[in-house]
Amino acid sequence: MRSFFMRYPDGKAKAVTFSYDDGNLQDRRLIEIFDKYGMKGTFNFNSDKMRGAKFTAEEVKEIFLAKGHEIAVHGANHRANGNMRAIEGIKDVLNCRLELEEKCDTIIRGMAYPDTGITLMGNFGRYEQVKNYLQELDIVYARTLGKANLSYMLPDDFHAWMPTAHHNDPKIMDYVNEFLNIDTSKNSYHARRVPRLLYIWGHSYEFDNNNNWELIEEICQKLSGNEEIWYATNIEIYNYVEAYNRLVYSADGFKVYNPTLYTIWFDVDGDLYSVKPGETVQIDPEEKF
Repeated sequence: MRSFFMRYPDGKAKAVTFSYDDGNLQDRRLIEIFDKYGMKGTFNFNSDKMRGAKFTAEEVKEIFLAKGHEIAVHGANHRANGNMRAIEGIKDVLNCRLELEEKCDTIIRGMAYPDTGITLMGNFGRYEQVKNYLQELDIVYARTLGKANLSYMLPDDFHAWMPTAHHNDPKIMDYVNEFLNIDTSKNSYHARRVPRLLYIWGHSYEFDNNNNWELIEEICQKLSGNEEIWYATNIEIYNYVEAYNRLVYSADGFKVYNPTLYTIWFDVDGDLYSVKPGETVQIDPEEKF
């Protein structure tokens, strides 16, 4: 039985992503640090009416989008989805998305739940209801909170995407080091060869409040320049995983067809394969799956 594992672009087994909320002015300094070390971030904005117009449309394009970062929904009014009636939640998400898409002149498909999100379901709210209307609104992922994802695994449910840790977690550098030391090679136990993800979140104003900008510098420096890591935004990770899941296999598992627009990479018993858009590749049939 052969072991078959997804790999990120260029055959990498690990990915790193960041997610920062509220569209704060301190995002400027944070992005400078991300750009310095080659990191990618997703920045979750509320509406201008809620937070105030801290960035003009031109600044959003220049500071965020032109550098390869992502803008995502954080609710027009920063209200917890788990405490709103469905019609209120729909309006809050849709109005935020409409405003951000007009301001950014791009398509926005991601989100971070505001406030307590789906961790506290009040007023008889149900997660299934929230997930359903997010899907109807073409929101393909939503970051949640509540616990640490210390297995560094990709989510089973992208609408309940649990990050690894907040940057202020007292063990954050331990988590970074543990992630870097994970062995995903063919020399490791086969169940551990799955692709891994380190996902750090927070608010950029916290670095001012805590006077600890050196912390994010240390995190980014430690993670930077690593040939094993793909540095990506939240939506880039979602898009790639979805493309991987659309691969088509022959019945014997030896042929793989790629119907997507992405070049997809995967590992078969330590041997790397890539399949280009519209291409069919032959897997070495030395040993059947």
